[in-house]
Amino acid sequence: MTAELPPPFEGELFAFLRELRQHNDRNWFEAYKPRYETAVRIPALAFIEAMGPRLATISPHFRALAKKSGGSLMRVYRDTRFSKDKTPYKTNVGIQFRHEAGRDVHCPGFYLHLEPGRCFLGAGIWRPDSKALRAIRDFIADNPGGWRKAVGDRRFGARFMLDGESLVRAPRGYPPDHPLIEDLKRKNFIATADFADAKALERDFVDWVASAFQTTSPLMRYLCQALDVPF
Repeated sequence: MTAELPPPFEGELFAFLRELRQHNDRNWFEAYKPRYETAVRIPALAFIEAMGPRLATISPHFRALAKKSGGSLMRVYRDTRFSKDKTPYKTNVGIQFRHEAGRDVHCPGFYLHLEPGRCFLGAGIWRPDSKALRAIRDFIADNPGGWRKAVGDRRFGARFMLDGESLVRAPRGYPPDHPLIEDLKRKNFIATADFADAKALERDFVDWVASAFQTTSPLMRYLCQALDVPF
């Protein structure tokens, strides 16, 4: 039985994130941490909990882990070690539903991004390592019809578009005149769908997200086949 709808996100979530963008320092965050808990973390964990059985209807191999740390809710703390931007906190909510075979975001998965003025869904694999990238490119080169069918699916194309960085030239080992060379140049195999902030505040948001993720099944199944993991 599908879990009941959780309480929806509220406008306070976006209000908090806007204020965090203006006051991105540790003293401010510590002073307003109770607001972060009630406006961001608690509703995000409820959303993740409700997504579990809904994801299972798409594939049993993706995990919805409603944990404060180490689960589907991404850390609010930024990794500033190699960045010129030393602000300590992310000003968005990131929720990832990873494949059971993966340990981090660089594996097939579903993604929800909530940020004032920039909300979107994602599905696919972001920045795969060199071995996975090669496997996906080889699979596309060897199974071009399946790739065209996956990304040409009508329901998928009505909501999502392929996104992410690409190489300027053909990757080594692939002919520049390959019919799918533009896809073989991709560094990411990710599809995204933008939506208005107000959508996240609607009562049926969790079902809307699940329905959108369902339409990416052809792409996700193809990527899982390429990486030899179950879908």
